Amino acid sequence: MVDWLATLNFGKPLRRFLLKKALILAASLWCVITGTFFLMHSIPGDPFIGEQVIPEEVMRSLYAYYGLDQPLWIQYIKYLKDLLHGDLGISMVYHGRSVNQFIREGFPISAQLGLQALGLAIPVGIFLGTWAALKRGGWQDTAAMIISTIGVSVPNFVLSSMLQYLLCIKLHLFPVARWGGLEHTILPTLALAALPTAFIARLTRSNMVEVLQQDYIRTALAKGLSLFQIALRHGLRNALLPVITYLGPVATQILTGSFMVERIFAIPGLGQWMIHSIHGRDYPMILGLTIFFSTLLMCTMFVVDIVYSFLDPRIRIAEERRVSHA
Repeated sequence: MVDWLATLNFGKPLRRFLLKKALILAASLWCVITGTFFLMHSIPGDPFIGEQVIPEEVMRSLYAYYGLDQPLWIQYIKYLKDLLHGDLGISMVYHGRSVNQFIREGFPISAQLGLQALGLAIPVGIFLGTWAALKRGGWQDTAAMIISTIGVSVPNFVLSSMLQYLLCIKLHLFPVARWGGLEHTILPTLALAALPTAFIARLTRSNMVEVLQQDYIRTALAKGLSLFQIALRHGLRNALLPVITYLGPVATQILTGSFMVERIFAIPGLGQWMIHSIHGRDYPMILGLTIFFSTLLMCTMFVVDIVYSFLDPRIRIAEERRVSHA
């Protein structure tokens, strides 16, 4: 453990690496904000045009209230200023409610389900993948890959409906829907965890099989170590590098909620509001939730890059060489 910590470099190259990643994150986020803002306003129509006929005077008042009567570049500058103060705007469909309020109310619920799903998917996926790699060609390998194939192939909304029918309606083991105690979270957690569990298992197996064929693994076997000890102490760290890369986007997707799963189980999470805002042409909601999702995704990828650089010394070595030649 001490030897591994000694390999970590917290000097100037690492600071350069972190600064570079932070600048890329800020530039990417600005591109997302700018692109979403102008693309959204380029689509014909507005949130106030619907089945109900609104008098022209009322329309002018609404346009003035939300600033839609101003030139687009002025609206853009004003939105950026409000954004710097943490203000994501007021919903145009749900009057009197801010986007920040929707996020404060919906994200903790989606995050709770997401954390439970990740807490299930990561260890189970790693265990299945490692088990299949160590028993390659045996029935254990076949069983693990069948489970992972089913997890990849069956959509989460189909799995949600199957779980409701079997475990709720037939066996009466869990409540069908609604949000309440821990018993209400078990089935949606299983539905959300199925796909990442399957992907993690497949990634772990394929990489573990490749790692176990390396020369240093053969050397460890020649020294008398068991294959299980070698896999845990030497192989698993290298086999998990692609898994860590995959965890960045999938963690963001799960933490922000799945609209279909939340809808099936009647969970008041954050995923449903994104769909409602798009259907209602709710500009502040679309922008605010897109910025929130993008920020969470980019921050997650930023953390993944840092963890990846610690686990894979080649990244730090390449960065140090590039800096030394600069």
